Order: sequence, then structure tokens, then C-alpha cells
Amino acid sequence: MTRTLYDLCGRDERLRFSPYCWRVRMSLAHKGLETQFKPWRFLQKDELAFADYDKVPVLCDGDKVVTDSFEIMRYLDSAYPEAPLLGEGVSYQRALFFKHFVERSVTPALFRIVALDLLAAIHPDDRPYFRETREARFGCTLEEFHQPEQGRQALQKTLAPVRELLRETPFLDGEVPSGVDYLLFGSMMWAYCVSEQALVPPADEVAHWFERMLAQYDGLAARAFTVRDLPAA
Repeated sequence: MTRTLYDLCGRDERLRFSPYCWRVRMSLAHKGLETQFKPWRFLQKDELAFADYDKVPVLCDGDKVVTDSFEIMRYLDSAYPEAPLLGEGVSYQRALFFKHFVERSVTPALFRIVALDLLAAIHPDDRPYFRETREARFGCTLEEFHQPEQGRQALQKTLAPVRELLRETPFLDGEVPSGVDYLLFGSMMWAYCVSEQALVPPADEVAHWFERMLAQYDGLAARAFTVRDLPAA
């Protein structure tokens, strides 16, 4: 069976920075599923016409096409039930809550930290589209939105309950990482890939957790290509 994930790339095809694609990358590794990763850029929407979707991730698993990162995680649990990601019942509801927490609170704070770094990491042909769509969303220019110190302060407050949990267990899902860890890690990895800005203090419990996550699956994320590997724009 051929399994392919359409995966957002930047100005270098090796730079894969989507928070939602990283959720799925880690989930596929968690399940031990070999996958081909196909680079995709913001303006290549025609390439996803077969999925009736205009953004990534898109997973093609044989004849099955699944869109949206959380739905892909649900699909992986259904199709490959060993080593669950999200679980069912109360566990699923907890994961769903955490998904909304990350998307509504964590990711916006991170965006404040890395907005202009992200713009520089994107392929030059995609930058006008990215600027136009994001500035329409935020109601201001990216330069005005880019407030790293404000973003770090918001992130520290937002991650307070995460920090407390990580004082009790090495991962958010317990002794080993799983779906909830991948939801947060995707967003943290997004910022890490496109920026050299400090996200949290090095002694922070979240920083220690992030290092543990980078090391998972034979250093899958630690080996990822980032802006640190790129020549200056």
C-alpha cells in the first residue's frame, strides 16, 4: 500500500514547518507507518483538487483520502488501532479539548513570536498570498503583529497548566508520548523550524519536554531541516 502525506514546505523543499503536518508526522511515527512526504506550497492548491481541499495535511492511504490533521489522527486510530493516539470516550474528549486549547491559545502566542521569521521562511512566490491572508485575519500588518516579547509573555501564562502537568509526568499523555503531546508539539515545532527566537526559558519544564519530544522515534524531529540549516535569505 502506498501512503503519502502532502506536507507544507518553505523556501527550501526540505523545510517542513506546518504545525498540523507535524502532528501527523509524529502520529505516523507513533503508529510505525512508513509514509512518503510530498512537498506542497501555499499556492499549489490545484494539486489537492482530488481531495476537494485546499490546504495540508492531506493523507492518501491507498485509496483512502483524509484531510484535516485531527481527522487524520482519528482515522489512524480507526484504521490502525494498536498504539492509540486519541483514545475513546473521556480520553477522546480530553484530546479534543486540548486541540482547541492549542489552536486558540498556544498557536496565536507563538505567531506573535515568529510572524516575520515565518514570512522569511516561506517560498518567495508564496509571501504575497501569505501576507494578504494573514493581515486580513489579524486586521494589521505582519510587522505590527510581530511582537516577540508580548508573545513570550502570553505563552508563559498559557502554558502554566501544561508546566504543572509536566512536573508530574515526562509527557502530557503519561510515561510515553501520544496524541495530546503531538497536538502541542506540532505548534512548538512549527515555531522552532522557522525561527531561532527563544520560545520558553531553557530551564522551563516545557523546554525539557520539547527536548524529549525531539528525541522520539530515533530523533525524527531533531533531524528535521530548520532555518538554522538555511543560508541567509
